[in-house]
Amino acid sequence: MLPDIELKTIDSKTKNLNDYKDKTIVVVNVASKCGFTPQYKDLQLLFEEFKDKGLVVLGFPCNQFGAQEPGTSYEIAKFCEAQFGITFDMFEKIDVNGPNTHPLYVFLKSKAAGILGTESIKWNFTKFLIDKSGETIERFGPNDSVDKIRTQVLKII
Repeated sequence: MLPDIELKTIDSKTKNLNDYKDKTIVVVNVASKCGFTPQYKDLQLLFEEFKDKGLVVLGFPCNQFGAQEPGTSYEIAKFCEAQFGITFDMFEKIDVNGPNTHPLYVFLKSKAAGILGTESIKWNFTKFLIDKSGETIERFGPNDSVDKIRTQVLKII
């Protein structure tokens, strides 16, 4: 079951994680000036491929890794639209580690540890897959391709 966590969209609207109940969810911390930024394209393709089957992708800009997401919400949204045609849900910039970690990432990290059991997010484009019942299925590192996520999505969608 998904917890009650408030989310702010990139255009400052309020949503709740529960708005996505009964959906298959991919949550990813993103950055516009990162070597992994081209993954936006593959995430958009994954979204388009499975959105009619209940898949959502939730992008959370984060500037905690090499200051690779310095822009404002407006600048990030324009970049995503212009460079990658992003239509999946994007949210305001958040922290994924440290004292100001967003409650969503507190939840996700507690459900799916990273390498060697560590909870902290190591870099941009760390991805979490949540099934329709709200169970966190798997955590994928930045180096994990979207094709690897697609394989898991096919098993649960």
